[in-house]
Amino acid sequence: MAVHSRDTELTYETADKNRPIVCFGSFQDFLGKNDVGGIKAKNEWVHEINWDLVIFDEYHFGAWRDAARELFEAEDTKEQKDNISSVAEIVGDNFAQGDDDFLPITTNGYLFLSGTPFRAIANGEFIEEQIFNWTYADEQRAKESWRGPGVNPYAALPRVVLMTYQMPDQIREIASGGEFNEFDLNEFFAAEGAGVNAKFKHENDVQKWLDLIRGSLAETSIDELKMGARKPPMPYSDSRLKNILTHTFWFLPSVASCYAMANLLDNRQNIFFHEYHINVAAGASAGIGLDALKPVRKSMTDPLGSKSITLSCGKLTTGVTVKPWTGIFMLRNLKSPETYFQAAFRVQSPWTMANPDGQHPNQIEILKKECYIFDFAPTRALRQITDYSCSLNPEEGKSPEASVDEFIHFLPVLAYDGSSMKQVNATDVLDIASAGTSATLLAKRWESALLVNVDNLTLKNLMNNQQAMDALMSIEGFRSLNNDLEIIINKSEQVKGMKKETKGKATPAEKKKIREEEKEYKSLRKQVQEKLIKFATRIPIFMYLTDYREQTLKDVVTKLEPELFKKVTGLTKDDFELLLSLNVFNSARMNDAVYKFKRYEDDSLSYAGIDKHEGEKIGRFDTVLNRQEFEEM
Repeated sequence: MAVHSRDTELTYETADKNRPIVCFGSFQDFLGKNDVGGIKAKNEWVHEINWDLVIFDEYHFGAWRDAARELFEAEDTKEQKDNISSVAEIVGDNFAQGDDDFLPITTNGYLFLSGTPFRAIANGEFIEEQIFNWTYADEQRAKESWRGPGVNPYAALPRVVLMTYQMPDQIREIASGGEFNEFDLNEFFAAEGAGVNAKFKHENDVQKWLDLIRGSLAETSIDELKMGARKPPMPYSDSRLKNILTHTFWFLPSVASCYAMANLLDNRQNIFFHEYHINVAAGASAGIGLDALKPVRKSMTDPLGSKSITLSCGKLTTGVTVKPWTGIFMLRNLKSPETYFQAAFRVQSPWTMANPDGQHPNQIEILKKECYIFDFAPTRALRQITDYSCSLNPEEGKSPEASVDEFIHFLPVLAYDGSSMKQVNATDVLDIASAGTSATLLAKRWESALLVNVDNLTLKNLMNNQQAMDALMSIEGFRSLNNDLEIIINKSEQVKGMKKETKGKATPAEKKKIREEEKEYKSLRKQVQEKLIKFATRIPIFMYLTDYREQTLKDVVTKLEPELFKKVTGLTKDDFELLLSLNVFNSARMNDAVYKFKRYEDDSLSYAGIDKHEGEKIGRFDTVLNRQEFEEM
């Protein structure tokens, strides 16, 4: 039986207590206080129940912030820390302690839900056995492979298509720069003023962009004729796209940009856009939360007979469903994959119509079979695709190329390079994504938790090999490794056994003991992981120092420069080979990291006019590319 937190819905008092109870609520409501600072009367029952499970949606937005911690803390400081276990590590330990008289919400377990848990996975917050993945690719694979019986339950989920456009030189040059010397969308769409007085800083160039997406920019038309290229499909000129993009979302950098765009679209030269209802979902006047959604939905009273464009710089990018949206325009810099894909997948909501002809009540017509992401910073867009496909489902032994290839099978990527538009393959995506890399980003790649394996099986194999243990314990920081691994393995197996014995019916004392044991072994596991990552960060130093670029890194370590490797890392070649055989390092991820390092190094050497290895092969971690393959990538 579902109990909602609103007064107008079914209440706990009137609910049938003999049936399972599910309560839907929000932090704002449960954290709200009455006039004297206590719990709201209507929420007291929530605090009196020991819940079987508490589910947090949109976990990536930091459910465990100060106010949320207050809601789930226990009687004493120690229990407060135990209650949330290692989950607190994701945002640190600076939580509010709460009021002494604040009743806790107690629970037997937590389930964290997120469509974009990039930080949690990258930080190694959850180990393999705690993670269940169901990504966009899984959903589309299920849709494609459905063989019945009955109606395909995934049929209404539209396929996403990413279309990236390289801006013409005359537009791009006025807003290039930044970390990767890329086209800067925030600068290009920068605006000043408020409301009807808002105006773009580069209004003439933004007007050219509006002409471009309509396929009427004179400069590009001339270029296309000169080069003999087919005219690329632009959002508001290609008849197929124009028919689909009746309701779109434009994601801009600021409130001023949203109003400046609304003002520009209203100008006489943009009469084409006058048939679209322009919604400005930005600023205080647009309302807070779902209030900003009301005007948008009102403008779509008859979604099949109307057209709309919604302008926003943040509102309505998460937690809302607007079925008629079929396309999103990414018109701002977004480095965070969480924000990028939370916004992008707003347009993937299913849109269907029951009984479309009024004659068949059981018939369902799918109105949205495809939806579109339009991005005008190609390098940024393809970097996000790479992050999404490789990070959210990191399978053992799976190369980045294979991960990207599988993903873009279901989310095709079309790239316009200024002359023609083509569908790109996995190597194209990785090439464009890595071409704009920086030394800072390259270094961060070697700090990834994905480079090392710290699951129980790997740690057991490591602990059972005395030579490997002796090698690691000879390095500063690994002195207590043997004891740490023993505690991690024993405690984790002990907790698993206790959970199995109690079968979810543990006493408060048993629950407390389980939490204590879990916290201890998870904390130690994270420490071991961090130490191994710290070791991995020494490998790029070794690659800078060695001159054998044509060999695999393994061969350079074990055959060519073992003494240099020992000086840099503290491990002998035999120790290194032993750790590889025990699967301590993730070969697929290391291959990717070495490949990107050498691409960056190659570009730097070419820029300096140095090419000592012309025509030679290029080594990765444990594979080798010939020069032609490397150049093609």
